[in-house]
Amino acid sequence: MKITEVMAPEHETVVRVEEPSVGLTGFVAVHSTALGPAAGGLRMRPYADEAAALEDALRLSRGMSYKNAAADLPLGGGKSVILGDPARKSPEMLAAFGRAIDSLGGRYWTAEDMGMSPEDMAVVAGETAYVAGLPHGEYASGDPSPITARGIFSAIRITARHRFGSDDLTGRTVSLQGLGHVGVHLARMLHEAGARLVVADTDAARVTAAREAFGAEAVAPEAILAVEADILAPCAIGAILNEKTIPELRVAAVAGGANNQLATAADGARLHARGILYAPDFVANAGGIINVATEILRISDRAGYVDQKLAAVETTLDRILTRAAEADLSPNDIAEATVGERLVRPAA
Repeated sequence: MKITEVMAPEHETVVRVEEPSVGLTGFVAVHSTALGPAAGGLRMRPYADEAAALEDALRLSRGMSYKNAAADLPLGGGKSVILGDPARKSPEMLAAFGRAIDSLGGRYWTAEDMGMSPEDMAVVAGETAYVAGLPHGEYASGDPSPITARGIFSAIRITARHRFGSDDLTGRTVSLQGLGHVGVHLARMLHEAGARLVVADTDAARVTAAREAFGAEAVAPEAILAVEADILAPCAIGAILNEKTIPELRVAAVAGGANNQLATAADGARLHARGILYAPDFVANAGGIINVATEILRISDRAGYVDQKLAAVETTLDRILTRAAEADLSPNDIAEATVGERLVRPAA
């Protein structure tokens, strides 16, 4: 296996991993260990090329630094990606990637992300101790998706209260992009809260299931961002809020689970200029890493720890939205400034 260091601005360590015999090409990006070992999931996608995969790893790892800091976790930020179709991954490929992670000596902990399952992480864990989100074990945290969705649901309610004056979602229309592990849990919560759902996903079976289970209206994936709704909940890929899509939005607020929803920092200001209230994603979707952190940190009372941290994140989001309104600034700018202060490594 070939592991090559890659130079990347603002990142502590980035490596390219290659093992042709098992079809493995991927990257591990460690953005910051200022608060503790870097933590962030392993994602597998059919990226267009290595440049796209590396860009995703770099953006996601930075996002994890901010997410972990926002949740006040003693963890830094990192992310890993594998190029390829998740349906074609093999135990040999996952084991090889596990050995690559192990070579970093604990500077990075991985867990489940897009294209992975707790069972896949168990294979990775056969080669390294630095894995969380496992299905079995004394501190096993399992699938983080339900906790992630729970945190996003709370973020949507907080955002609704700031934007509409009430957190009651009865009769509110939520356009939900993505019905994967997190999206489907969130759809159920929104439906039970009385919200009307408009959904889109590239998987037709998921869309059909949402229509049957939640009475959701379905639109084509390319149409979801232009749907007229009260709140947009992005729960798929990142960089979907950009110079092209923001003028097309017909919503009053955005709060969802996708990582790195803003293509650039300027897009937060674009949303604000349009009067669209944005819940910064690295605050809104922190539930999953909080759940995973219980495994990394060996927390015995997992449920209590998760409850405590989720409540603290809710308070943080509420304060960010309040400060943004008072200062007439983008919530993303307020969030980055607030959380960025925590990422400065204390002087020795």
